[in-house]
Amino acid sequence: MTSERGRIRIEESGKWVRAFLGGEAVADTNRPRLVWEKPYYPTYYFPQEDVRMELLSPSGRVERSPSRGEAIWYDVKGGAKEAEAAAYAYPDSPLEDLRGMVALRWDAMDHWFEEDEEVYVHPRDPYTRVDILASSRHVQVALEGVTVAESHHPRLLFETGLPTRYYLPKVDVRMDLLVPTDTVTHCPYKGAAQYWGVRIGDELFPDYAWSYRHPVAESVAIAGLVAFYNEKVDL
Repeated sequence: MTSERGRIRIEESGKWVRAFLGGEAVADTNRPRLVWEKPYYPTYYFPQEDVRMELLSPSGRVERSPSRGEAIWYDVKGGAKEAEAAAYAYPDSPLEDLRGMVALRWDAMDHWFEEDEEVYVHPRDPYTRVDILASSRHVQVALEGVTVAESHHPRLLFETGLPTRYYLPKVDVRMDLLVPTDTVTHCPYKGAAQYWGVRIGDELFPDYAWSYRHPVAESVAIAGLVAFYNEKVDL
């Protein structure tokens, strides 16, 4: 099932999806719907009968969307934790596919799972593709006139809608110029990335490089390799 109204796209998904707060499964379904409220990535909506509605209480917040109608917002309590305005529903939506469905605010939940794999940041978009290809291109990375990395064995990562990223073996990177930072970011398609700054002389350029030590299965080809922001270095 696929439907559209204005800029809203709705599709059924066959994945088993669960959202947890305070150790409790607030929602647990194998009948989720993907709703593109924004064009960049979808939101999961759950059938109301697959949501622990006794954990939800009206927050008093009401918002109106031109395409989806009036949203009723709920606070969510799970275990010893309570998240304000963490769920919403459109009971009288002009979109029939949204009636009887509940959405949970992604960042308000502690954990999200697709099947038994934890997912970060947002649901995986079925129309986003990540291709990682071995290459013999000659890639050189320089900053302030200093060569920071140079390799003939990069792996090129092509991700829908994003610039190509060049992942380089550490043996081809001046690791002596890299300074670990505390920054960690998450990607639903690649996993958790850890960052370095680049020190050139007395100046530190923070979070210019990153690596996925333990990427998710589909991106294992970049495990342990180092990438730099194309837009911040001379590539």
